[in-house]
Amino acid sequence: MTLIAVMAMLTLFAVALLAVAPTVHQEVQREKELETIRRGEEIAEAIRQYIAFHNGKLPESRDDLLEGLPQGTKKRMILRPSAATDPLSSDGKWRLIKADQSTIAPFAKRVQTYNNGLLPNNPQPTALLDRYSIAFLVNLNTGTEDDLDDPDESEDIDITTDNQPFIGVASQSRSRSMVTYYGIERHSNWIFTPLFRGTGVSSMNGTKQQQQNFNITR
Repeated sequence: MTLIAVMAMLTLFAVALLAVAPTVHQEVQREKELETIRRGEEIAEAIRQYIAFHNGKLPESRDDLLEGLPQGTKKRMILRPSAATDPLSSDGKWRLIKADQSTIAPFAKRVQTYNNGLLPNNPQPTALLDRYSIAFLVNLNTGTEDDLDDPDESEDIDITTDNQPFIGVASQSRSRSMVTYYGIERHSNWIFTPLFRGTGVSSMNGTKQQQQNFNITR
């Protein structure tokens, strides 16, 4: 009888674990996505500082940001090593987003739509960044709502991760997300760039989205 009771308890315990497992997995995934956004925003800020210091020159690799900026006889670090790793990519490398209108403009349109027709202000605008922004926003108000749909997983994306002048980064992961970034539900479409900064993170809960504040330390 004791053995039967122990087996019954173990069975109940196993059933309870199976019931909790999906919830735990979802919470782990959600935290990983939020960490991805935190790191992406930190890289966007590092890119902004790099461009401002080098008079408009874009970084060409993660190492350019990790090396920091000269400050007297020392270096001022602008990016933590941990932030240079993408938590959602299998190899940990971020996609480097080049300063190309065909890539940036669709993301800018999503940001604008999410913010009721307005783009978030850069908290520390510079004329150098404005020069890039103007080139991307000339045709921003063209297109239809269909252009905002997330592309299919099979659609080709630029997966360059090294040695390319870049103005932002994105994940290599093409999976759908637990949270949204400016209403975008696919990891690979989250672009972290100093051109457009603001609060754009929402938590997915079934068919409902609950907006939450999201800030990083600058």
